[in-house]
Amino acid sequence: MRIDVLSKEYPPEVYGGAGVHVAELVRALRVLPDVDARVRCFGAPRSEPGTTAYAEPASLADANAAIRTLGVDLAMVDDCAGADLVHSHTWYANMAGHLASLMHGIPHVVSAHSLEPMRPWKAEQLGGGYALSSWAEKTAYESAAGIVAVSAAMRDDVLRSYPAVDPARVHVVHNGIDTTEWSPIDNPDRVRELGVDPDRPSVIFVGRITRQKGLPLFLRAAAALPPEVQLVLCAGAPDTPEIMAEVTELVSELAATRSGVVWIAEMLPRPDVVALLTAATVFACPSIYEPLGIVNLEAMACETAVVATATGGIPEVVVPDETGWLVPIEQATDGTGTPLDPETYVADLAAALTDAVSDPARARAYGVAGRRRAEQSFSWDAIAARTLELYASLT
Repeated sequence: MRIDVLSKEYPPEVYGGAGVHVAELVRALRVLPDVDARVRCFGAPRSEPGTTAYAEPASLADANAAIRTLGVDLAMVDDCAGADLVHSHTWYANMAGHLASLMHGIPHVVSAHSLEPMRPWKAEQLGGGYALSSWAEKTAYESAAGIVAVSAAMRDDVLRSYPAVDPARVHVVHNGIDTTEWSPIDNPDRVRELGVDPDRPSVIFVGRITRQKGLPLFLRAAAALPPEVQLVLCAGAPDTPEIMAEVTELVSELAATRSGVVWIAEMLPRPDVVALLTAATVFACPSIYEPLGIVNLEAMACETAVVATATGGIPEVVVPDETGWLVPIEQATDGTGTPLDPETYVADLAAALTDAVSDPARARAYGVAGRRRAEQSFSWDAIAARTLELYASLT
């Protein structure tokens, strides 16, 4: 069976959870018998066999970002000839999958990592292109032969956002984690080189600077943490200048009142992230929208306890009083996920983080349990097998 996997992100150009998912899924599919998994991705040429990259058309260089994306999608379509099935990831590649399905008469599977109706703040980022990205996603979802939701919560979001979709076509297959690549690394010297004292308690955040990830909420909560606690922010790739300015101001305010505020804006190599996670007392995931939350699995695989928002698919990953803490949140139902009472959420987040750093022995026990859960319930081999079963049912 030949499967063409269509994605904006693919190594080495990965900046979010969807890109991680695609890379790991493809790697697991390629070791299965009788599977020819080919990748079609955006960006610079790749040397990996079976992988083709597509640059944005030069003629669209000055166009809106959404138009440039569709230009790449169109370039992919003809090359999907001969595939038995196409599988697209995120709206960036959904239209390529939809058009390939129509052109070549083959099934199109969509993976729901996130949904445009659930991220209206992207209008800030795309301008009028947000209406175009929303149309592309809606068209692809309503026409797809199968939809993979990365959590049960995401399945609910798909059916709520796109009521024309037949529920029988939406299948839950969780994201996974490579627990070989993500495993504890005790490297205090490297941690010190990165500006963190491994002998002090620390709370670490890893993620992009987006409304979705809730970084401003976390920074407000961090002001209430005990003074000896370090704040480690592996945070970059801001969506807009406005949110970057907001985060910069909040970090500056924290740094003026406490020591141990470390902000690493560049994308670190995985071993450095793993070393920082391993050294941390607790990992913070203050997201207001998270279909599943691979970042939580990455932290758990490094034996780091997690404090996370009880939203989206996160409660399907983080088990309270076993692998971490879940912070309750009441959210707007307009698609933004905005906390209805942000001050209460910030206070509850601060309380959970304080509880975690105040009992390091319990945090360590939660971390050990988290790795065990990652190994037992979120392996890529099992996920690839379930995905292949779906493919087979559609071809």
